[in-house]
Amino acid sequence: MAASRLNGVIGGLEAGRHVFAAFAPPEPAAAIEFSTTAYDALVFETEHRPWDATALRDSLQYLLNRRQIFEAESLAPARTPLVRIPVNGVEKAQWHAKQALDLGAYGIVWPHIASVEEARNAVAACRFPRLPDDPRFEPAGLRGDGPTAAARYWGVSNAEYYARSDVWPLDPDGEILVVIMIEDQRGIENLPAILDQVPGIGLVLIGEGDMSQELGIPRQYEHPRMRECKRRILEICGERGVAVGHPHVTAGNVEQVLADGYRFLMSAPVRTHPALDLGRTLTGRA
Repeated sequence: MAASRLNGVIGGLEAGRHVFAAFAPPEPAAAIEFSTTAYDALVFETEHRPWDATALRDSLQYLLNRRQIFEAESLAPARTPLVRIPVNGVEKAQWHAKQALDLGAYGIVWPHIASVEEARNAVAACRFPRLPDDPRFEPAGLRGDGPTAAARYWGVSNAEYYARSDVWPLDPDGEILVVIMIEDQRGIENLPAILDQVPGIGLVLIGEGDMSQELGIPRQYEHPRMRECKRRILEICGERGVAVGHPHVTAGNVEQVLADGYRFLMSAPVRTHPALDLGRTLTGRA
């Protein structure tokens, strides 16, 4: 393990801790708001929002907080930024991952991964190429060389960025996290082969929304068929020591989520307005 871990999600998983995260739009206002929260990580959501590399770059910068940087004992950001890219696994696009990593993201969330081939592409797109005699050659890297902005964001030299920007856990010192989303029955059926044949997958995130659509029970996340799908994913990953993420953690289900064995917990931040609520009640407008 790296002496000073830069990726807080990887550091948390290595240490056996639960990691807390949330989705947020790639907008500076959202980044500023999240910069002082207690979340461990923030996933900038570009699958269901327009891909805007400039807005993503600005959001990454606004996520940094000068006071936190001044008081920190390491270069690790207080909130680890990951990016969920727009493309489904079957599309095999690599340029969204390349651009997000080149801007400084510490990991990529790949939607709709359902086969070994798609998973291999996901990992390969996050790695720089190397010669076939390298002991960690596979999955063969496909990422183009453009580290300057990412190295600046990480606070390291280009040389150190090259040394630390491989995927974890394929490289124990790697700081890039590859997250695959399993969102359908085909993905569940192929998940054992995916995890057995593709090194470098650091986290599996369950896509409850799309999976429930396929099952004909849209957003009924506690439906018995949905729970059985989630149980199978947890079991497959547990047998292989791969952490699983839950995308819809609430105050009502968090105890069960922890009991089920999820390690990466994503919740929707709740904004409250107590003065407004009380004022409306007192003035008869509640």
